[in-house]
Amino acid sequence: MKPIPNDIVLRPRFQLELSTPKEQLLESFEKSQIPPFLVKRLDEHVFIKFSPEHNHFWSPQLHLEIDGLNETSSKLHGVFGPNPTLWTFFMFLHFGVATIFIILGVWAYSSASLNKPYKFQLVLMVFMVLLWIVLYIFGRTGKHKGKPQMEELYRFMMGVLT
Repeated sequence: MKPIPNDIVLRPRFQLELSTPKEQLLESFEKSQIPPFLVKRLDEHVFIKFSPEHNHFWSPQLHLEIDGLNETSSKLHGVFGPNPTLWTFFMFLHFGVATIFIILGVWAYSSASLNKPYKFQLVLMVFMVLLWIVLYIFGRTGKHKGKPQMEELYRFMMGVLT
């Protein structure tokens, strides 16, 4: 497996081919209730996250999907990501900033076409770009704060697999 790169990756992904049957892997994850990890299974999906006492705002989760290749081997797809509520909130903020930026652009263009002042709209558009940059930095800071727990989740997963 390749190490997780430090590129601009919002939700790092990986794949492993294992010489273990799918059901055996799923059962081993179900039985591995080791604190501070909470493991939940839904069909071929396994969700691993931290217990509430070890959870902070930026705590990541690990979503695994295990597909059976044949009777004796399987393929594991893993995705690290933030709490789904936090992810949805961030996407909502980004969408809101983009929508306001576009509305301000249309308003500025309309004002310029009508020979009316449009400096206010341009200033707000610059503010939206700055807000977007702040959101990006905030997200990168959160990812950096969650990286040690991401490595813990990965070690836990590898421990269950071996």
